[in-house]
Amino acid sequence: MRLRFLGTSSEQGTCPAVYETDHGTLAVQGKLVTDDEALGDSVNLGSDEVIIEIPRELLRFFPRED
Repeated sequence: MRLRFLGTSSEQGTCPAVYETDHGTLAVQGKLVTDDEALGDSVNLGSDEVIIEIPRELLRFFPRED
């Protein structure tokens, strides 16, 4: 898989960030959620999946499909 950087909300250019993949999907870089209570709120989390936290302002980099 290849990633194409779409943007970040960080001045330093580090996480969090949004990427577009060459598979036609999006990838998000953020802080790994490890809080047991928060993970207990997740729905159908697969063994190969994780929950990450990103600031709401990062949503502006998600492409719209109008």
